Amino acid sequence: MRKKYGILITFLVIAVILAGCTQVDEPITSDSEGFWNTIFVYPLSWVITTIASYFPVHVDFGLAIILVTVVIRLILVPLNVKQIKSTKAMQEIQPQLQELQKKYASKDANTQQKLQQETMQLFQKNGVNPLAGCLPILVQMPIFIAMYHAIMRTREIGEHDFLGFIQLDEPNAILAILTALFTFLQQKLMMSTNSSANSNPQMKLQLQIMLYVMPIMIGVMGFILPSALALYWVTGNVFMICQTLLINKPMMAKK
Repeated sequence: MRKKYGILITFLVIAVILAGCTQVDEPITSDSEGFWNTIFVYPLSWVITTIASYFPVHVDFGLAIILVTVVIRLILVPLNVKQIKSTKAMQEIQPQLQELQKKYASKDANTQQKLQQETMQLFQKNGVNPLAGCLPILVQMPIFIAMYHAIMRTREIGEHDFLGFIQLDEPNAILAILTALFTFLQQKLMMSTNSSANSNPQMKLQLQIMLYVMPIMIGVMGFILPSALALYWVTGNVFMICQTLLINKPMMAKK
């Protein structure tokens, strides 16, 4: 768990550095130079603008962002399914992991090395990849940063609203609250499907902390960042909630 959050924090730092490589007040066009603009930002901006052209005013760019978010989430479904399967496999070997930790409880270097070796052997034997849970997060961060740049640097988005009262290039309190709410629901749902947390007090405490910290952080960002980005986040969270319910339902029924 600590290793997973360590990887996430490291990647967040990289993502922030990457986001700062280009000025967000510089409009994105087909002539924009640089790997980041060419591969990530402009294609997203072009897709959003193209889809928006097929919808009426006042819903065009909002619906375009929703559709692009759904498509991105559909593409990431295989990674998320792999993450869920890896998490489930990790839960199943928790008793064996705890036995190894008791067996090699000593903190000297040799004992800890043996613990790491046997832990890796246990992972390989059961086909568990402890880093698989981080993969969807690592893939989504560049997409999120690219979406942020595409929204901030596509001037047409700032010229339109959504449903007549949501200005897409400005923060919106309603969307910010919905972002925090659906983040909480997603975290709560993931926690309820994590059976190993109930038998591991330390993991349960960490998940409970994240259950409240993440929605607050996301909600604060929703009050600061453009509502178009909050709309992307809300749509993504609703999709993930539905996906988790659909994927875990057969597993829960079997259990």
